[in-house]
Amino acid sequence: MNAIQTVTLEVDDTAAAEAFYAAAFDLGEDSWLRVRPAKDPSSGFRGFAISLVVVQPGTVDSFAETAVAAGATAIKAPEKSLWGYGCVLKDPSGNIWKIATSQKKNTGPVTREVESVNVGIGVADVAATKQFYIDRGLTVAKSFGRKYVEFEAPGDTVSLSLYSRKFAAKTSFVSPEGDGSHRIVFGGAETFTDADGFAWEAA
Repeated sequence: MNAIQTVTLEVDDTAAAEAFYAAAFDLGEDSWLRVRPAKDPSSGFRGFAISLVVVQPGTVDSFAETAVAAGATAIKAPEKSLWGYGCVLKDPSGNIWKIATSQKKNTGPVTREVESVNVGIGVADVAATKQFYIDRGLTVAKSFGRKYVEFEAPGDTVSLSLYSRKFAAKTSFVSPEGDGSHRIVFGGAETFTDADGFAWEAA
């Protein structure tokens, strides 16, 4: 089964980015996250958000605090919602991160445990992109017509979700405007680029 083994973010300063991700989210050399120098320009919304799904609200608060202390901007501060508790952050390299839990109350000691990782990408045609990824070996876990698709993440891999670009921006609380490079590359079973310019490389 094809899956996202690694996520590489292209950044202007790799040393600064590595230091930020370690301090903010405990992501080091052995994690699923990689960084490399950016080659192409990028402006505005890059069309994706990385979500860390955690156990309880205290974990959301903990990651938000360390991320902001390390230089992130809080687009949406941690708060309760109909579905749980979460926040939206922009890191110093311009990438959007969501930290969320379905729980509204802490049920035990606060830890830094991450239950799962998801990357949601905004695309022009959700149905067509869904079929494109099915043809490349991804398996659908959830699908709601042309609005939302989530693919399975076998083992400890990162899951992929599809939204319309406008909705991806709305749920990230930013304008959908933006152009240039996405500055994200997925490491999987093969090398290809989808219709919206999201690149994969053989891991």
